[in-house]
Amino acid sequence: MARPYRSVLYIPAANARAMEKARGLPADAIIFDLEDAVAPGEKVAARDALAAALANDYGPRARIVRINGLATEWGADDARFCAGLSADAVLIPKVDSPADLDRVAALVPDTPLWAMMETPLGMLNAAAIAAHPRLEGMVMGTNDLAKELNSRFRPDRLPMQAGLGLCLLAAKAYGKVIVDGVFNAFKDEDGLRAECEQGRDMGFDGKTLIHPAQLAIANAAFAPTDAEIDLARRQIDAFQAAAAEGKGVAVVDGKIVENLHVETARKTLDRAKAIAAMAG
Repeated sequence: MARPYRSVLYIPAANARAMEKARGLPADAIIFDLEDAVAPGEKVAARDALAAALANDYGPRARIVRINGLATEWGADDARFCAGLSADAVLIPKVDSPADLDRVAALVPDTPLWAMMETPLGMLNAAAIAAHPRLEGMVMGTNDLAKELNSRFRPDRLPMQAGLGLCLLAAKAYGKVIVDGVFNAFKDEDGLRAECEQGRDMGFDGKTLIHPAQLAIANAAFAPTDAEIDLARRQIDAFQAAAAEGKGVAVVDGKIVENLHVETARKTLDRAKAIAAMAG
């Protein structure tokens, strides 16, 4: 049963209070951020704060640490620090190619790697990045990508579609987790809900978030609805009944149900079970 990643919340690693509070939040995963959310003068101390925080129990939540890039003065030490840390993954910023993953992999021999997809070159190399044997997940960095593209914000995210689509195709081709970028207006619930629904419909596994107030909307958007769960069960039952009669297809609600629909239905039920397990 795959772990859900409906809601992936950024927490500054320099903020001990926020990291403690995160232990009780309904997030599927937490990104403990050593990069953008930590001021240069606090980056070394943030490692110690993070080590202390991760000595505590975060329950079923995935613990992901975003390091600084290796081109910075902190990146290599961040990576070596993560090698001895109790974390589920190391998130590498601004991944342009598999070589960026190789360099971190050499410093972090055992922990799974995740890649921030936030540069034009990263978009063009998405398939090669997703194919990396140490990679387990990809995170869209839409703010940085928008800056690199010099694109304007649109609610439909039309300027983002090429990059989002390339990364989605790459992640799905190689069986990697992929989560959507952040929605900056954290008080705009309707805007967040619309963007979550767009990302869900595209195929993302979940969404990165910048504020705990966004958790409930993301969790709801990326979870199967009661109607979807009911339909999945009826599709499986109908197909099994048809198969018992020697038929290759079934009909549910006036629509054909074939093997591919049953596979999707089973994934829906598995996802619902995984989410229920997260809730305890």
